[in-house]
Amino acid sequence: MSDVFHSDLIILGSGPAGCTAAIYAARAGVQTALVQGMQPGGQLTITTEVENYPGFSEIIQGPWLMQEMQKQAENCGTEMKFDHIKEVQFSEDGSDVHKLIGESGQEYTCYSLVICTGASAKWLGIESEEKFMSKGVSGCATCDGAFFRNQDVLVVGGGNTAMEEALYLANGCKSVTMIHRRDEFRGEVVLRERVKKHEKINIIWNTELEEILGDDMGVTGAKLRNNQTGEVTEQNFMGVFIAIGHKPNTDLFKGKLEMDETGYLQVPAGTVHTKVPGVFAAGDVMDHTYRQAVTSAGFGCMAALDAARYLDERQQA
Repeated sequence: MSDVFHSDLIILGSGPAGCTAAIYAARAGVQTALVQGMQPGGQLTITTEVENYPGFSEIIQGPWLMQEMQKQAENCGTEMKFDHIKEVQFSEDGSDVHKLIGESGQEYTCYSLVICTGASAKWLGIESEEKFMSKGVSGCATCDGAFFRNQDVLVVGGGNTAMEEALYLANGCKSVTMIHRRDEFRGEVVLRERVKKHEKINIIWNTELEEILGDDMGVTGAKLRNNQTGEVTEQNFMGVFIAIGHKPNTDLFKGKLEMDETGYLQVPAGTVHTKVPGVFAAGDVMDHTYRQAVTSAGFGCMAALDAARYLDERQQA
């Protein structure tokens, strides 16, 4: 095993929440290290065009935005570590030192930890889904819906996520077709009624996505299969939104931090504090409502300021 690496503050995750936390903490004079994880830059690295991040009058590229955030964090004094944490041992003996073990074998210690490990969109796993990713296939209507204004789109799913996506898309798209593998939605009754009554939303029950169709320019349609009869039909769509939910990347903290039934870390309303002193959570790992780069950055700022305050109070004690 390598020698122990110590930093007063360690941030797990290098998406908007993690990078923002690093920028604010380092600028506050806190010794800060950021462990980048398995997907450096987070979900924005697979988002081609970003139109809704404040400060840019023109469309920017997601990977470029994350590169700039990481450079800014480094320029402010953050030490970047390229590793994936496989084990966490929170302080239980009064030493208030938290230990982390990386897949590299490196052991890390810190007095304060900010968890920004994010959440991953669930995908169907079909070949054409990956082929047209960011070329008409999306997992976020609020991120990409504006690119399909006045066009026909498809939403796959039957829970709250799918219904919320469909209602959002219906504001600007020409039409929204929803397919669900069952004969009734699973989400909230209020959402069900709104979707069913919306004049722009067409629902096809007992139907699954067989294949996404397209060309070099992107998505052009989809093959839909009725799971009762086996009949396969083709329809034209310019966009396909996979809305079968998100999975927070919190397996590492099971049994150690409070989570809801779907795995999102729980913090008191209006805060980013976990139940463990000095440990904070920011971004999609604790936010299942907004899930935007700008809100993640905001939570990252909150976590950094609270971590800096915690470290200052610890030093004063």
